[in-house]
Amino acid sequence: MGNDSALIDNLLHRLSTTFKIRDPGTPGFFLGIETLKIGSGLMLSQRRYMKDLLNRAGMTDCKPLATPAAVTQAVTPSTQPYENPTHYRRLVEALQYLTITRPDLSYAVNRLCQFMHSPVDDHWALLKGVLQYIKGTLDYGLCLSASPSTAVHAFSDSDWAGCPVHRKSTSGYAVFLGSNLISWLSRKQCTIARTSTEAEYKTLADVSAKVTWVVSLLRELGLHSGDPATLWCDNLGAIYLCANLVFHTRTKYVEIDFHFVRDKVASGDFVVNFVSTKDQLADVFTKPLPGPRFAALRDKLNIVSHPCA
Repeated sequence: MGNDSALIDNLLHRLSTTFKIRDPGTPGFFLGIETLKIGSGLMLSQRRYMKDLLNRAGMTDCKPLATPAAVTQAVTPSTQPYENPTHYRRLVEALQYLTITRPDLSYAVNRLCQFMHSPVDDHWALLKGVLQYIKGTLDYGLCLSASPSTAVHAFSDSDWAGCPVHRKSTSGYAVFLGSNLISWLSRKQCTIARTSTEAEYKTLADVSAKVTWVVSLLRELGLHSGDPATLWCDNLGAIYLCANLVFHTRTKYVEIDFHFVRDKVASGDFVVNFVSTKDQLADVFTKPLPGPRFAALRDKLNIVSHPCA
């Protein structure tokens, strides 16, 4: 892949003298992912995969929903085991592969994965809600376009004690290379955070590790701009922790390995800035959101609909 067709042709010719290869030309469909031309960029779509998934679930004619996760929870949650747990597990596993091009599904799919061992009827209802959302967004995919900047920046967020069962927090982040989303995460934290600051600080440590790897890869490819990566967080307490090495009252319960982000800030590799909650793009990875808010963040993550689909 590159912008010099002569160099690409020369490379393919030289490889063919040693290895038995063939050039399939412009990428079209690979491992269930279709590449579609959209404007000056590409859109990665799994439309066929989504249709097959709906067919396997028997929901090809279901009613579409605006969001994949309901904001409200049942007043009296069901404890009745779902009659076909194997069916549930297979569909959730299939949804995991779909998050390759649909970051907007990450939070909902991560939540479904937490009940794989013993799903109940309520969990099946949540799964159907995700499939109904997919039904209404079959034409959506991840857009990648030429960016004038190669700067790395990331949004980090956490939903403190959001799990009603274990009271663990959910971490979420989105890493951008220029204007393109290249990495994202929605995951329940392994330990219980005593404060919202601790929960946010743990997420900053996670995204710091990911950004470090991205920057290392860009340096090997000769594409790194040399500028420090920018991390955006909406918790002032966590931002102060990154800069203040003697903030003891907030750090005495935090595991040592989470202070990794401090070293990065001290060395000048990262800059941690404050972003208001309304501009926090990683919010979509940590909790269910109302339809308008969810749609606005989905657009900012470059998840778009193909006009010709």
